[in-house]
Parts: sequence; C-alpha cells; structure tokens
Amino acid sequence: MAGASIIEINDGTFEQEVLQSDVPVLVDFWAPWCGPCRAIAPVIEELTTEYAGKVKMAKCNVDDNPKTPSRYGIRAIPTLIIFKGGNVSEQITGAVAKSQIAAAIDKVVS
Repeated sequence: MAGASIIEINDGTFEQEVLQSDVPVLVDFWAPWCGPCRAIAPVIEELTTEYAGKVKMAKCNVDDNPKTPSRYGIRAIPTLIIFKGGNVSEQITGAVAKSQIAAAIDKVVS
C-alpha cells in the first residue's frame, strides 16, 4: 500500500499525475501478491522522504490498471519507471538495492 506521501495512480489519472507533472515522477508498477514488490516498498518510502520536493512518487497496481503497464510494455514486476517531461527517462525491473534506485533518480534530477 502507498504511504501518505506516495500517490496511488490508475489508468484514469496517469496522464495528469505523471505525464503532465512539473517534476519527475517515479512510478512503481506493482501488485499486492508480488513478494519482491512488497520487499522494495519500504525503500520507495525512504526515497520519497529523501527526494521530497524533487521527485513525485507514485504506485500503480497492475492488476487493477492493465492499460498503463501494457502501454509501457511492462511484463515483470516490480518495475520502476522514472518519467520526466512526459517521457521515460529511466527504467528498473526487479527488487534492486536502494542505491541503484537513488542513482537512477539522481540522473533525472541533476
């Protein structure tokens, strides 16, 4: 589940919340039954605090919202995609180290 500072997005809100965002957006494509998704959730929470004001963090449940993951060719979860200016800037698939996610964010915000 998303924490207070992570927004839940769906197929209907994706365009406005992500593609039209003034700041880069990290979207965590996940599902409740996915163990690795649950494993990286606390890492995403920490990064949300560390990058507050620089990057918007969002979660998209792939089971409830099939259109958006399909649009971006997501076949494995968790997949993290960082959007900047409405375009895909970085993509990470799998439960990876916090440092790897932070390095991808740093590329986009610096």
